[in-house]
Amino acid sequence: MKRKTDDRPIFVIGHKNPDTDSVCAAIAYAELKRQISGKNYIAARCGHLNEETHYVLDRFGVQPPVYITDVRTQVRDMDMHTLSGDSALLSLNKAGEMMHEADVVTLCITENGKLSGIVTSDDIVRAYMDVYDDRILSKAHTPYENIIETLDGQLIAGDKAQVMDSGKVVIAAGSPETLEDALEEGDLVILGNRYDTQLCAIEMGAGCLIICDGAKVAASITKLALEKGTSIIVTPHNTFTVARLIHQSLPVSFIMKKDGLISFRMDEYIEDIEPTMTQMRHRYFPVLDKRDNFVGMISRRNFMGVKKKQLVLVDHNEKSQAVRGMEDAEILEIIDHHRLGTVNTLSPVFFRNQPLGSSSTIIWQMYNENNVKISPGIAGLLLSAILSDTLMYKSPTCTETDRIAGKELSEIAGVDARQFAREMFRAGSNLEKKTADEIIRQDFKRFSIGDKTIGIGQINAMDTEELSLIRERILPVLDEKRKEAELDIVFFLLTDIIGENSEVLFAGREGAWVIENAFSCQVEDDERAMLPGVVSRKKQFLPAILEVMQG
Repeated sequence: MKRKTDDRPIFVIGHKNPDTDSVCAAIAYAELKRQISGKNYIAARCGHLNEETHYVLDRFGVQPPVYITDVRTQVRDMDMHTLSGDSALLSLNKAGEMMHEADVVTLCITENGKLSGIVTSDDIVRAYMDVYDDRILSKAHTPYENIIETLDGQLIAGDKAQVMDSGKVVIAAGSPETLEDALEEGDLVILGNRYDTQLCAIEMGAGCLIICDGAKVAASITKLALEKGTSIIVTPHNTFTVARLIHQSLPVSFIMKKDGLISFRMDEYIEDIEPTMTQMRHRYFPVLDKRDNFVGMISRRNFMGVKKKQLVLVDHNEKSQAVRGMEDAEILEIIDHHRLGTVNTLSPVFFRNQPLGSSSTIIWQMYNENNVKISPGIAGLLLSAILSDTLMYKSPTCTETDRIAGKELSEIAGVDARQFAREMFRAGSNLEKKTADEIIRQDFKRFSIGDKTIGIGQINAMDTEELSLIRERILPVLDEKRKEAELDIVFFLLTDIIGENSEVLFAGREGAWVIENAFSCQVEDDERAMLPGVVSRKKQFLPAILEVMQG
């Protein structure tokens, strides 16, 4: 049986260091796509939630998106065979049949769902060809149940749960007198419809009689066998066939490989396991989950049909801001409201980019275009994102469409937009328990400008005193964090929503020069400057920085 990856999820995911728009847009768009397509769209995030977003999700009773840090192709994205033998007592005959029917050459043996060993078709062939030991069945502790199954037999006397743990295999081809010289107590005797030979074998303590050709067993023989503890199995096969088949009843535990097994985990990346698979001569490799349960097995052939993860990007279209491994995934759609970035795709995608204040405004439009009713919870999320990205409609990025969307969504969500915005921003600026590093990374984006890499972070607050406290905490470590992130320059905006201005903190050799030339402002101590009227990173700050650094 094969496990197919056709039902794999499609992840709707925002950018690194997700803000409220990134998270809410992912949740809302995944819900819209599920409703109009019926497919398995899942909202995802590739960073930790900030305080503002936590507040929004709690306020509207919505679970956070799933956390994904890497979307490179994994073992779980490969088709795999789920075939397994569920006991090490499985006969070689049964194991061979299972491999033949599934068209594989390896069978993973499990016990209570855990991998216990591996047997291959080559192992079984060698076992058939190398059998010269007439005591091999007892050495392998072969269950009678295996013998019955292999010989298509019927148990006339005894217990099928018994195990042959002593004696050898004897073919009673001669007279009873000849048998007396060869037979030992506990032996398994293959014989035909000869009453005297059957009687002699039981009297001498045979462990089991295999009666060939479907011969009828006399009641007296059955009674004596029960008294003496001798099992009787009747098979429709002749003596030659039984002698040929009997060793196929060996349990796979006798020949399977148990130690040094090479297995892979569902979450491992195929680029990491490929060298091992290439170097080893095994045809198939077992796959385990996080709890060491057997899931299936893969072969090198599975690399040819591996399915890449499928993504919908929201609120970004730059590689530097995307989840790790994005270039190895299949991008289906991009929904964004930023400048065009550096995401490249192998095939055409649905790309919707509009100059609006929020990605969530675009998604609001798409709900309406598809005549899908917006629930109060989704309306609350979309409203929160619009208010956050437009700074309560004060940002220059805000458009009339954003205001119309906000009005409609606030009515559906049943909230007063302005009062809710104040509560949301207060929650977002409540950073008392956050470290300086956590504050810096809360809403932080990387940008590549020519041969330079810069980072821009931003914190919005309703209170200038809060912003002053934040400045005191992060300014002493800003350059250290710049070096850790391997950035040429880092800028951090402390935005006063009510006052509609920002203070920019910066670190890096050219930081002061860039700020002075971009905004014609006074720089203090080569580390900060006031930017009156600047509240938008996207529409005011970044374009000015780009113009100077690219000029």
